[in-house]
Amino acid sequence: YEATDLEKVFAPDYGVNINRVPFAPDAAASFRCDVPNMSTCLYFFFNDIFAESRTAARNTQAGLVIESFADAQKNHPEVLQKHLGSLADLKKPEVALNTLLAQDGMLIYVPKGMVVEKPIQLVNIFKAAAPVMALRRILVVLEEGAQAKMLVCDHTQDAEHSYLASQVVEIVAERGSMFDYYDLEESSESTHRVSSIFVRQAEESNVLIDGITLLNGITRNDYYVNIDGEHAETHLLGMTVASARQHVDNHTFISHNVARCESNEMFKYVLNDQSVGAFAGKVLVKENCPRTVAYQGNRNIVASADAKMYSKPQLEIYTDDVKCSHGSATGQLNEEALFYMRSRGISEAEARQLLMQAFMSDVIDAVRLPALKDRLHHLVEKRFRGQLAMCADCTAANCAAAK
Repeated sequence: YEATDLEKVFAPDYGVNINRVPFAPDAAASFRCDVPNMSTCLYFFFNDIFAESRTAARNTQAGLVIESFADAQKNHPEVLQKHLGSLADLKKPEVALNTLLAQDGMLIYVPKGMVVEKPIQLVNIFKAAAPVMALRRILVVLEEGAQAKMLVCDHTQDAEHSYLASQVVEIVAERGSMFDYYDLEESSESTHRVSSIFVRQAEESNVLIDGITLLNGITRNDYYVNIDGEHAETHLLGMTVASARQHVDNHTFISHNVARCESNEMFKYVLNDQSVGAFAGKVLVKENCPRTVAYQGNRNIVASADAKMYSKPQLEIYTDDVKCSHGSATGQLNEEALFYMRSRGISEAEARQLLMQAFMSDVIDAVRLPALKDRLHHLVEKRFRGQLAMCADCTAANCAAAK
């Protein structure tokens, strides 16, 4: 936490919904994450209360389990007993706090061999009459050969109050499974977030995690990946577009615990105004792990004199016969490219927007959902123009139907 002051994050006098007071927000007022041409299994967290949409039962595939922890304790207690808390590190204070106070959560259980056809979408909505700490817990278990994709969206319906999203996610990927986790934060400048994602991969599994921050207050994302099986692949990506006084801190740790596995990591930032970005990443290759392939990269554009970027990439290698590299680069937009574009009649503002969009394109193009990829290109373009990309096609009627 060298670059992030947790005192500011925890400064407001947050309340916690201990008595589980029911909450009925206006989904139409805050639902900004409709993805054209992509049907999803839609679920919600209203602050920290889990709920399914009206269409969830119809769109959720037979055999796929998506339910609250309260229901899972009755329906699938063996899954919770085996996996809940098996990855989360209680020595980390933010994880211990979440574990202490969280009263419910979301279980996603994909049985052996199941290929989930529709993406699972979770929309986290923040709204309250006073500052609130929303404690979310998510457990994802993919059995052997299972495949699924998930999109998580953070939105603040009422920015008058401060919110803190405390999130812990555990992902268990068994042999030959494949899982994509896309995490989109577009909340408000008064919404802070402390997130910890823990992943354990068995042999031949493939996990992609893509963290996208477009609007926030202070955010700290921690990613911990343990590769425990040979021929497993990890793709860990991140993209931040920040302005005003936004603060985004990403910390990653990938541990190669066996031979013949691969990880690919890339985080990119575009920082404007007085925003602050931070990246600290570590890739560990343990002893007796030959033929490991690991790449780690951090690329940043500091678009204003008052913006700040902190970068600390690391490799620790304790074996031979590996292909590993890491690097970091921070700078401003290419003046020659700007001059060339302006000489072709493009305004300076438009040229800057086009160059920043191009800078982010490879991270967006790594998305393995075509409809979401197109949507992210649109969101990022709108963000660079200083706009929030609420769906023009997401009318109140459509949202009410979705809810």
